[in-house]
Amino acid sequence: MTALPPGSTIGILGGGQLGRMIASAAADLGYRTHVLAPDRESVAAQTASSLTRADYHNKVVLADFAAQCDVVTYEFENIDAAPVRWLAERVPVHPSPLSLEVAQDRVREKSFVEQVGGRPARWHAIATRADLDDAVAAIGCPAVLKTTRFGYDGKGQMRLSSPADADAAFEAIGAPAVLEAFVPFTHEFSIVLVRGQDGTVTSYPPPWNEHRDAILHRSTLPAPAEIAAQWTEAAALTGRIADALGHVGVLTCEFFAGADGPVFNEMAPRVHNSGHWTIEGAATSQFANHVRAICGLPLGDTALIGTQVEMENLIGADWERWPDLVAEPNAYLHLYGKRETRAGRKMGHVTRITRV
Repeated sequence: MTALPPGSTIGILGGGQLGRMIASAAADLGYRTHVLAPDRESVAAQTASSLTRADYHNKVVLADFAAQCDVVTYEFENIDAAPVRWLAERVPVHPSPLSLEVAQDRVREKSFVEQVGGRPARWHAIATRADLDDAVAAIGCPAVLKTTRFGYDGKGQMRLSSPADADAAFEAIGAPAVLEAFVPFTHEFSIVLVRGQDGTVTSYPPPWNEHRDAILHRSTLPAPAEIAAQWTEAAALTGRIADALGHVGVLTCEFFAGADGPVFNEMAPRVHNSGHWTIEGAATSQFANHVRAICGLPLGDTALIGTQVEMENLIGADWERWPDLVAEPNAYLHLYGKRETRAGRKMGHVTRITRV
């Protein structure tokens, strides 16, 4: 394994805030970044070295992009895997298309996790309306019907409180889908892990993740005792998933902490919102470690800095509190440069560090 030298170019598929923060971390290590995204507005382009605004399926564009990049990564998983596989035949792509494909499909994801010894919630694949009735009879209610692809932040899912909700849920979600049993839990948490090209693995302390309206509101560390007791098992599973995929870069797995132990919820083959606290709250941020991994550098220290860390997402109009936030002692404000404020849109975050 030969490390990419400073001055090399990292290609980033996707133009959102995760790409923005990857590009910033890459610049600190002396790398150039080239963003490819079709979006009219690309906040990642505000920190990247260059931008190509084009469709991911344009092979003339992809060929030029591959020729200009020394390694390629992606900042979100809702990109068609076909162009990523096409790129991987021409330039190193980390994480691999396999990680992307498994994470994109809930049926494949849950089956994969079970194969490596994980415990997702009880689930059934749904292809027809009759399948949903069978799944409700097997799983019971409450349960959650989710699309197999493209769901995030509460989108693409609907709760069934009783079998009487099945018609409305199927009409809203359709098929293919999965029905998941409701998991009783005390806390939600995530394991943000990074795996290097040489197979070296390290992970961050798990944050307690609190959601509002199905969107992450706050991540807090150190986590409560209920999470700490299940940290080792959850981190070990995340490591097995990363190894089985041959994953390179950051991999995030979300879990429910409860009486049944850590129950796997979902995975993201990328840097993650619940790891934003690491920018100021860890010795090496998730973004810097992602860059280190995909470029073949040694992984950095993931230790917590300070005695307590809190990351708060700024959703919708929350960002308008910025005058108070920048004046707040021991608070670190990150605004993503988005022009349009919408309800439910992540506009930034603020991290608070307690050092005593």
